[in-house]
This record gives sequence, C-alpha cells and structure tokens, in this order.
Amino acid sequence: MTISPPPARTASAEDHLLAHELAEEAGKLLMRLRASAPVGLTAEQSVELKRQGDQASHEFLTKALQAARPDDAVLSEEGKNDPARLTAPRVWIVDPLDGTREFGEPPRDDWAVHVALVAQEQPIAGAVALPARGLTLSTASVDSIAPPQVASPEANANCKPRIIASRSRPGPIPQALVEELGGELILLGSAGAKAMEVVLGRADIYAHTGGQYEWDSAAPAAVAQAAGLHTSRIDGSPLRYNQPNPYLPDLLICQPEWAAKVIAIAAAILG
Repeated sequence: MTISPPPARTASAEDHLLAHELAEEAGKLLMRLRASAPVGLTAEQSVELKRQGDQASHEFLTKALQAARPDDAVLSEEGKNDPARLTAPRVWIVDPLDGTREFGEPPRDDWAVHVALVAQEQPIAGAVALPARGLTLSTASVDSIAPPQVASPEANANCKPRIIASRSRPGPIPQALVEELGGELILLGSAGAKAMEVVLGRADIYAHTGGQYEWDSAAPAAVAQAAGLHTSRIDGSPLRYNQPNPYLPDLLICQPEWAAKVIAIAAAILG
C-alpha cells in the first residue's frame, strides 16, 4: 500500500523512515556486489565493479521510490535529468553511490549512499548510509546522536578544529583553515562520509570548493541540519536544491561556532 505524501513543505515520519530504509537497503546491495568481486582487483575489474555499483543502486532506488512515492519526482546522479522535476512539489535527490572511486578500492569504507527529499528548494528528509561501516544516519535516526556542543569564544581561542576535506580535490580552503585556525587536516573520499564525520563529532569543519552537484550534498545537508549543524554555501548563502542546473559547487557543514570564521577566511581567499 502506498502512503499518501504530506503537504510539500513538510516531511512525514514515513518520509524520514523511507529515506533511511532505502539508503540502508541500497548499501546492503552494494556490499553484496562488492563481496562478489575478486580479491586483489585489477584496474579493469575495479572499473567494472564501480559501473555495476552505480547502475545497480540507481535501479534499486528509482524503482523503490516510484513504487513508494509515485507522485514525487526523482533526480539521480545516474539517471536522466527530467525537466518535469522543476515543477514537482516534492523531489527525491539521490546519489546511488557517492565515492565510487573508494567503493572500487576494497577495503576502503569512505563511500556512501545518499537519499534526500526536497521541497521548495530545501531538503526536508534525508539519509546517508555508510555501508562498509554498517551505519546509516538519517533525519529519522539523528535524534539518537548527541547535539553539538557550542563552544564559548574563550574556548574557541584555544581549540584546534579537525578540518575534513576531499582526498582527490581538496581545494585551497581546507589548507588555509589549517593555517589560520591551527587545525588538523583529515582527507576522505565520499562527501557523505566527510559530512557524517562532523555529524558524529569526529570532525568540526567540512569545507568544500572543489565542485559538487546537488546529489552530493542534499542528503548530507538534511542530516547535518537535523543534527543542529551549520549548513550553507562556502560564502554563507543558503544551499538551494532542485535547480535547473544541478551543479552546486561548494559546501560548508560545520559546528555552529566555527561558521563565521570559516566564511570570513574563505571570502578572503576566494574574493
């Protein structure tokens, strides 16, 4: 039986749970596929594993969403960009396999599955599965995570933040933050894996300027917002989703007390 969706600006408990369950199930599918791959993959075998992972997860998610929410639109990294989504009140934005490179490099675990529901340009439900870690974080589960502890200005003066960045295209901002704030730099693959390190309290700042698309950040932003974190473009402007061009090149997810400093440092570098 299909559950009727709520009004566009809100997500129901069923929406939050659906995002969580679909991301988790897609992750299990990917883990089974990865387990079937030969040990010690050749370059050609890795390419084929990544292709199969992208396609299998995409097909699972789009079919499941069509069955569960037939009136909603879907934007998937691996699918056709249907212009009809631009007039749809509710759009599911999914990245079937975020961190494809890392997925094809067993036993790396910094890859993810993203499932987000967007209405009026904002994510209203979402889930990020980290299948190789056996973990799914979502707007249905984030209440179980301790809220971020907002530090005082005095504490910030002596704090060295953990700054997380892309292993393949970190850009100039993370290194500048390390130098300006005296922080520690952590490099990982998937955008979802990096964002969830901040949600879990294992990092303080995720600042990215190396280029992304809506499916890279919609679900991580939804989960981070539900966890009480700051989410925005690198200049502090709002993240807006379901745009005609899905390119959304930069992202800031951080503990709230660091947002103003990060935005100021980024502005000085980027102009």
